[in-house]
Amino acid sequence: MGWIGDTVDSIKSIQIRQLLTQAVSLGMIVTSALIIWKALMCITGSESPVVVVLSGSMEPGFKRGDILFLHMSKDPIRAGEIVVFNVDGREIPIVHRVIKVHERQDTGEVDVLTKGDNNYGDDRLLYAQGQQWLHQHHIMGRAVGFLPYVGWVTIIMTEKPIIKNEADLYRMKVSEIPCRSQP
Repeated sequence: MGWIGDTVDSIKSIQIRQLLTQAVSLGMIVTSALIIWKALMCITGSESPVVVVLSGSMEPGFKRGDILFLHMSKDPIRAGEIVVFNVDGREIPIVHRVIKVHERQDTGEVDVLTKGDNNYGDDRLLYAQGQQWLHQHHIMGRAVGFLPYVGWVTIIMTEKPIIKNEADLYRMKVSEIPCRSQP
């Protein structure tokens, strides 16, 4: 019985070690992803350096599920550029093309009007009530590259309730980590 008991104890300790090794490995993967995300935020100057196209409003150029890489450049925004913006009162950012740029002579600030490539009219109906133009603080970044279809993982996670709750918990933890703003 002593030999069997020792063998069982040995197997239990190996299983515990393997479990701890896997937990540490998973923790390192999650931490690495978090560090990469925060580094991208600081490098690109965008609060969200990677976004997923969630609708067909930018087809045929970008399809639902494409991932866009963003950069917040100091250069003036030009008509034809693709920007990602937040509208007051809306939770989800929008990816659309700039169709008009209006520079105010008195302040030099730039206002922009956007439109989805696959939409009939401009985005004024999407803006906050009474808002005619987007201002600089609405713009999250400009699209500088894309990866087709990879964003479907995110779409599936947000559409499946069980997976969505876990993803929301992770996002809350990520958003609490500060990033020093660029000069």
